[in-house]
Amino acid sequence: MKKLIGLTVFCALASLSAWAQSFTNHNSVITPVAKGSLHGIISDAKTGNTLAGAYIFIHDIKISIASDGNGNYAINNIPTGKYLVEVSYVGYATIIETVEVTENSIKNFSLKESAVEQEAVTVTGVASATKTKQSPQPVSVVKKFDLLQTSSSNIIDALSKLVPGVNGLSTGQAISKPVIRGLGYNRVVTVHDGIRQEGQQWGDEHGIEIDEYSVQRVEVLKGPASLMYGSDAMAGVVHLITNVPVEKGSIKANILGTYTNNNNMYGTNANVAAHFKKGTNFNVYGSYKSAADYQNKYDGKVFNSRFNERNFGGYVGINKSWGYSHLLVSNFNQKIGMVEDERDAATGKFLVNAGTPDEHIATNDELNNRDVFTPYQHVQHFKIATDNNIALGKGRLAVNLGYQRNQRREFGNYTAPTTPELFFNLQTINYSVQYLFAEKNAWHTAVGVNGMYQQNENKAAEVLIPEYHQFDLGAYITTKKTFAKLTVSGGLRGDTRQVTGKAYSDNSSLKFAAFDRTFGNISGSIGASYNASEAVTVKLNIARGYRSPSVSELASNGTHEGTNRYEYGDNNLKTETSFQIDGGIDVNTPHVSFGLSTFYNNISNYIFYSKLEGVSGGDSLVDDGAGNMIEAFKFKQSQASLYGFEAKLDIHPHPLDWLHFETSFSFVAGQFNQSYQGSNKLPFVPSPRLQSELRGDFKAIGKALKHFYVKLEMDNVATQNRVFTAYNTETPTDGYTLFNIGAGTEFTSKGKTVFSVNLSVNNITDVAYQNHLSRLKYASENLVTGRTGVFNMGRNFSVKVNVPLSFKM
Repeated sequence: MKKLIGLTVFCALASLSAWAQSFTNHNSVITPVAKGSLHGIISDAKTGNTLAGAYIFIHDIKISIASDGNGNYAINNIPTGKYLVEVSYVGYATIIETVEVTENSIKNFSLKESAVEQEAVTVTGVASATKTKQSPQPVSVVKKFDLLQTSSSNIIDALSKLVPGVNGLSTGQAISKPVIRGLGYNRVVTVHDGIRQEGQQWGDEHGIEIDEYSVQRVEVLKGPASLMYGSDAMAGVVHLITNVPVEKGSIKANILGTYTNNNNMYGTNANVAAHFKKGTNFNVYGSYKSAADYQNKYDGKVFNSRFNERNFGGYVGINKSWGYSHLLVSNFNQKIGMVEDERDAATGKFLVNAGTPDEHIATNDELNNRDVFTPYQHVQHFKIATDNNIALGKGRLAVNLGYQRNQRREFGNYTAPTTPELFFNLQTINYSVQYLFAEKNAWHTAVGVNGMYQQNENKAAEVLIPEYHQFDLGAYITTKKTFAKLTVSGGLRGDTRQVTGKAYSDNSSLKFAAFDRTFGNISGSIGASYNASEAVTVKLNIARGYRSPSVSELASNGTHEGTNRYEYGDNNLKTETSFQIDGGIDVNTPHVSFGLSTFYNNISNYIFYSKLEGVSGGDSLVDDGAGNMIEAFKFKQSQASLYGFEAKLDIHPHPLDWLHFETSFSFVAGQFNQSYQGSNKLPFVPSPRLQSELRGDFKAIGKALKHFYVKLEMDNVATQNRVFTAYNTETPTDGYTLFNIGAGTEFTSKGKTVFSVNLSVNNITDVAYQNHLSRLKYASENLVTGRTGVFNMGRNFSVKVNVPLSFKM
């Protein structure tokens, strides 16, 4: 493994100079790439006035430029070919158009004023940049200003508020796992800057380990994405994009400060990015976040729900006429306190060191402290990757190679607070090679291979899963063609995964037997997007996804923390496969926008856990090693199905174009094809949810303020009675309604933004509620109040101050 890691890092470091020398050296054996240029004028379609500061971005080659004071733009020294060009300007409808770049291409763009953003580009689940309108699967794009206007304690929490159909399975305020249309854990793939994130996704209390403040853009693909990502992308993909090159010929910096009063959390982020005229570009960032315990009116301060983060990262690269090569680095470092459910029987207050001679009620000093108490986690995730896109022949070759190391330590002994009881050391090498052929007869076709090699070590006394290594290899072909108003796309993929587990004995007793399993699968998709008119788009997609069993499902043998169950894996589990049909319609008019996405998903060999029966009848009980007898469970499989929809409406009436009323509704239901202990519902399916927002957007107020907004939100979550009650897996959850307000603006001087401020108050009425996907809902009963579990965060005031700096070279 060390040799492979060394090779990966060497290749990453060498890629910048190697590719640059190969394609700029006149003596290279490779045929020189023709240098292209694109220039023109950006103007207002109604008045003809030129627009200064309009943003022109070519996603496939990661190059951008801003129009000058006269509306002129020029992008030079890029590979010739056809590209999807995105032109945007605040207050105007974005133009997304395919442009053929030659040695001297001229293309002018006229933008129309618009109250809403109706077009976007996606790079997730596709071989090349694609209009979201032409993607047959539903894709949501979240931009940086959306995140700045949203108060959250982690990035998944923010997305659950912004993207209908996306929820977070949470353990306190710092840990949240994405759930898309009722499926989570290893059924959702998280991608970070093009590299699949690997960090023990099977664990309930394991987050995604990506710095929230550094994220510039998020793309969420809903539905099977195994065609491009292989195993695990059954529910969809969350693609977090941190490194976006700034406009050529510019240096930009940014300083962000945040504060929330409920948990006394403060955070800061700073970054500097530049793109020099000769093609060299970089970005570097650092973040810090510290939160004390959050509080609500039922629990008061929730002891040890605190956390802190210290993260850094960035990239350095070069963009030339042959393409680009970027080297990316990120380091995530987080300490998270774990909430225990022990309370004092007389007062109902949280206990410290419960069940030990040092047990006592948490003092005010301990409740106000920021240092984590045992039990707690320390998670470190380091990543280095190279992202290359090279013009080769008439097509483009994309080569990605990455190494990541996830170190997860769990501490539970207060007498030895720096000695981990559990320590996972997961190392992963990701690789991807794709060739995108030149367009032929309007067909865009790509072939590729991708996968990963993974190795996990146990470095502490507690062992829940065996040490193992895993190798994934997948090959695919995908194609797309647009016939006037109709765009069809599809592809086929074959995969293989080999998992080898090591034998392990605990005190001369065999705990894990050695095993070697190989899984294979064929997946694919076919879909169409039809523009019935300029305002109406209809979509249909059919896809087959799959997921190989995780190592925890194959071979776990131990107590699953926080669930009070002893889990046994099953080495005979089969691959999960899904067959999903997606259909949708989008209607965008100048004053009303409406979208509807529906789906039906049938899953074969759905993996879940069931209770074991003892040899003499009754429940099977196992000693957890601490003298406690707990129930034993084993993973099994069954046929299952899910169905549901997301609907969104945005009304912005003329002449009150500044006024918006937006509402969305999401619903998903799932069930097994048979009952278990009288229950056939799938577990951990989110509640039906209605979100509404009344918003005012104003371009300017006087000369000092621009992009001012004020909003009132209602978040209505229905009661969830469709629950999997077998084996005490979950219980119904009461519905609730939250009201939030927010406002923000940019302060300007001489036409430039000096700083921006975003204010919000969430849960204005301080409602005490429990989200159905909160694991703290299943904490022990408070004997004083009779309430079970820990409640979510109460009223919370948030402020964000952002200071942008920009310089022209």
